[in-house]
Amino acid sequence: MTVPSAQNAPERAWLVLAPLGDLPRAEVDHSLDELRALADTSGADIVGHTVARLRAIQPATYIGRGKAAQIAEAAQAANANLVIFDEDRSPAQSRSLTDLLGLRIVDRTQLILDIFARRALTLEGRLQIELAQLRYLLPRLRGMWTHLERQQGGIGLTGPGEKQLELDRRRIGQRINRIREQVQQVGRRRGELRRGRRRHGWALLTLVGYTNAGKSTLLNRLASADVLADDQLFATLDPTTRQIELPNKQACLLTDTVGFIRKLPHHLVDAFKATLEEVNEADLLLHVVDASHPRVEEQMAAVAAVLKELDAHEKPMLTVFNKTDSERGRVQAARLAERVTHSVAISATTGAGMEQLTQMITDLLRERVEHIFVKLPASEGRWISAIHANGKVLEQKVRGKHLHIEAIVAASFAAKLDPAWLKDG
Repeated sequence: MTVPSAQNAPERAWLVLAPLGDLPRAEVDHSLDELRALADTSGADIVGHTVARLRAIQPATYIGRGKAAQIAEAAQAANANLVIFDEDRSPAQSRSLTDLLGLRIVDRTQLILDIFARRALTLEGRLQIELAQLRYLLPRLRGMWTHLERQQGGIGLTGPGEKQLELDRRRIGQRINRIREQVQQVGRRRGELRRGRRRHGWALLTLVGYTNAGKSTLLNRLASADVLADDQLFATLDPTTRQIELPNKQACLLTDTVGFIRKLPHHLVDAFKATLEEVNEADLLLHVVDASHPRVEEQMAAVAAVLKELDAHEKPMLTVFNKTDSERGRVQAARLAERVTHSVAISATTGAGMEQLTQMITDLLRERVEHIFVKLPASEGRWISAIHANGKVLEQKVRGKHLHIEAIVAASFAAKLDPAWLKDG
């Protein structure tokens, strides 16, 4: 999987959708638009497309030889040098289609992997992408050695071809195991950081949502940060965490995560589970929705599907209908809000609705934290230290033989305090 460098001319790509059965035209158009956006994000020059409806998948070629010939003729006439399929194909189908089309082909998974490979900036991100790429590559190695197959007479991969194939498999397997160990180490460090945050009483908020829904823009708005917020798919790949303060002075950590998408490759979900642990560990998920998108409900359903795969679908969640600075955004947000238990309409770009958003976050977190006022004897040094270690101290004063502390702590910690120490604010 090679991504052309910026110095090279963009690859001329012909897009292919092969929907199975009587998929509605609107669904086909949506899939085509999304594939076009992915190809554009990868840097391809899109020269045309084919929608090849299938009654049944052909085992050898996926689309059948007749449709393959039609695609080859159209793509070559447009001087395409790359064919991008929206559907993933088996290794054998890929080899057959490459021969029939006479052009290099990639599928949706390869395309997304290439985009992720370019966007990964941290060591953790790069490791997880490489892991996903190797898992994708492993079952496709045999096709890479078809030239040796032809040189050896066409009867299997004997001699040097077989030896090289097994060697490559062994090397890739070893590399996969090493990356897994490194990812686990990073995951353990991330877990230590989360436990440290818990000790300080910080609530953990995680932004989730369809790619390009505006999560990074919202993070920048809430935290006065400067995280890249580009109008492209998967502008954010590596998780970014910033501290924010709620109206009640409660300190929270807000984490932005990679955007979800329909048919998110399993290789990616599996490889990114270490990073996506931020979703499972969150006290509250903020599901950012592009309310102006014409397929907003399908995007919400896609996010719900990924959350279920991550076993995070029952986490407390606030749905944030973003991009309501447009008429369609306002109308669709109002309509959808009637069916969503906890929701708020905002524009992360203009700042509209931000006060309501932060207040709703405060209200939803209230059950998990307590704002306490304690009067402790100066001799209770152990508990004084514990409050500092497990919460955010807002004020501390010495009055006579007692220490008066105002703090925000986890409700579980507050329950351990002697009721005689607690006082009204």
